[in-house]
Amino acid sequence: MKLLCTILLFTSFTLGLKAQTSLVKLITSKGDITLLLYDQTPKHRDAFLKNIKKGVFDGARFNRVIKSFVSQAGELDDPILEREKQHPEIPIVRIAAEINPLLFHKKGALGMGRNDNPAKSSYINQIYLVEGKKQTDAQLDAIEQKKGVKFSQAQREIYKSIGGTPHLDNDYTVFGEIIAGMDVAEAINSVATNSTDLPLESISFKPVILSGKESREILKKKMSVN
Repeated sequence: MKLLCTILLFTSFTLGLKAQTSLVKLITSKGDITLLLYDQTPKHRDAFLKNIKKGVFDGARFNRVIKSFVSQAGELDDPILEREKQHPEIPIVRIAAEINPLLFHKKGALGMGRNDNPAKSSYINQIYLVEGKKQTDAQLDAIEQKKGVKFSQAQREIYKSIGGTPHLDNDYTVFGEIIAGMDVAEAINSVATNSTDLPLESISFKPVILSGKESREILKKKMSVN
């Protein structure tokens, strides 16, 4: 079983690397995290890259951290919704959902936050990193029954071996994953928080788009290591 898990993880990782083109580095106060953005979710990929260039995330922080669940960054729901309520004359901007059953909430997944809207469209300035926890077959069976979804054998092995938040699948758009700096993401997810899940220490981050040359070198190195 251990060998099977290793093979599945390797296959999933290497296939993902071959298909993608955009990398972003999150320079955080805890260290750097390198993100690979999925080409299978072009609207979210392009919106994230565009907003980085526009400075939307300048001065942003991780503002909602739930241990063994997710670390959320960018703007919180309440200010976004209140601003939209106060200014109904300004059209609400969301990113249309790009939910892909092959892109799931494994540990290290990058997702875009949203409010409770039926279209499951995403905010433009709120991201989250999945920490999650390891799952059992019984837990995955229960999620399948409750949500009417079906996890592949490969997904099951990944959820059981490295963990994640499978109950978020098919409800939020996953548009990338961590390929370096998982230890930094774990450190962020383990910080002390208050009753509203706000970290007691300020955790800032600055996203930087890596050049094509930088991205190719990193992916080539990752492929050779794995």
